[in-house]
Amino acid sequence: MKRIVTKEDYIQSLKDLHHAVYYNGKRVEDITEHPGLRPHINAAALTYELALRPEHEDLMNATSHLTGRKINRFTHIHQSVDDLIKKVQMLRLIGP
Repeated sequence: MKRIVTKEDYIQSLKDLHHAVYYNGKRVEDITEHPGLRPHINAAALTYELALRPEHEDLMNATSHLTGRKINRFTHIHQSVDDLIKKVQMLRLIGP
């Protein structure tokens, strides 16, 4: 599996999944373009974009307790109070 680094990587990874997704009882052909799903996808994609900016690197990235590798905080499993605080700060940054 390719490592997700950019927002484009994230969006492409969703397309590559080919999951059967239904919205209001109707099958969604491309979740990355559906108006009901796109706001969430944009918010998650923004976390990858911001993680590449030096001024947000500490807030948007975390170290995986499973692999020891740097990962996107959006996908990180909280391990401490500091993790939770940074997650809230991250959500505030990407929120409207």
